[in-house]
Amino acid sequence: MIDFYYWPTPNGWKIAIALEEMDIPYTTHLVDIGKGDQFKPDFLKISPNNRVPAIVDHNGPDGAPLALFESGAILQYLARKTGKFYGATYRDQLAVDQWLMWQMSGLGPMAGQNHHFNKYAPLMGENLTYAQNRYTQETARLYRVLNTQLAQSDYVAGDFFSIADMAIWPWASLWEGQKQTLEDKPHMARWLQACAARRGVTAGHGLHLDLRATPQPSDTDSFNHLFKAT
Repeated sequence: MIDFYYWPTPNGWKIAIALEEMDIPYTTHLVDIGKGDQFKPDFLKISPNNRVPAIVDHNGPDGAPLALFESGAILQYLARKTGKFYGATYRDQLAVDQWLMWQMSGLGPMAGQNHHFNKYAPLMGENLTYAQNRYTQETARLYRVLNTQLAQSDYVAGDFFSIADMAIWPWASLWEGQKQTLEDKPHMARWLQACAARRGVTAGHGLHLDLRATPQPSDTDSFNHLFKAT
């Protein structure tokens, strides 16, 4: 049984999808980031960077409990533990790793800043045109890279669904709110639909989805917890 510390964010969806796809039993512990749960001492013992998701595997390496944070590290751990969604060969694994790192170092941070400056900053009275253009354009560049890769294979690391797809899909599924278009990205559009049709993706993405909401400017506590707390 995995203890899963979660809130319905793109990074949280990654692990929810993995747990569902891998058929791993888990207990969900909600970490309400709008209320500041991510700063509570008990959670910081598991995730010292005060970010979701995180897990505790009570049957970790050598049978000892393991606490793990950072979504990419968790995906790699679960794939290695189960032997699933990492490809059949060492070359497959390297392909998965490079696209997982692409998401962690590129798409996640750039799309995250895209969300912040296009969606949240204006709610706080900050319309920063340079930042909006910078991150919108970089997100577009990354999706062109993704579309080019998907012209060559069914999924990002090859002709098999992997943890790399699980990492990328949650962010890419929000393309419309990132001020992007799929008209010139047919392969990405096809891939988005193929992933969304999977039972595990649907179940993971749907986990407590009703709790996902945009904070309102009048809710100063939520804004402070999300954007100003250190």
